[in-house]
Amino acid sequence: MIALLRIDNRLVHGQILVAWVPFLHARRLVVADDETASTPLAQAAMSLCLPPGLRAEVVPESGVSYPALAASPEPTLVLLREVAALERAVAAGLRPALAPRVNLGNIHFQEGRLPLTPSVFLSGREFAALEALAAAGFDVAAQAVPSEAPVGLKELARVYAAEAEKSEKR
Repeated sequence: MIALLRIDNRLVHGQILVAWVPFLHARRLVVADDETASTPLAQAAMSLCLPPGLRAEVVPESGVSYPALAASPEPTLVLLREVAALERAVAAGLRPALAPRVNLGNIHFQEGRLPLTPSVFLSGREFAALEALAAAGFDVAAQAVPSEAPVGLKELARVYAAEAEKSEKR
């Protein structure tokens, strides 16, 4: 089963291993990222930090079988680098029935992105894509760690509108 699908440009890091894996009782991590899948050094670095009993795979985005992950009895945490990767996954067949929860964990600041939480910055295009995914049935929320309350898309929309207004006044 896909316990959680998380967008986090850092991929595997402390919050994932110390907070999310135990919270989800995840036994498997799947990092779906073309760049990392093509870099043996990045893969080796990720494997060094894994706790015993946690299986991890780094695969190109096109190499993920979401139906197979959803059908597995093993709780799996799927990590994607960016919103566009989630859009590509949906275009390739990912459906809310396979992975209903989308967690926005960490999306770094870039030019054209607005701050929605201390760790999530989105462009207008990214926000619109998430709204479309929510309309399709995905439960989208920002939440850095499980001990924080999730911030749902409705609240994120309010924050985005306020930040866009501030940005226009500058």
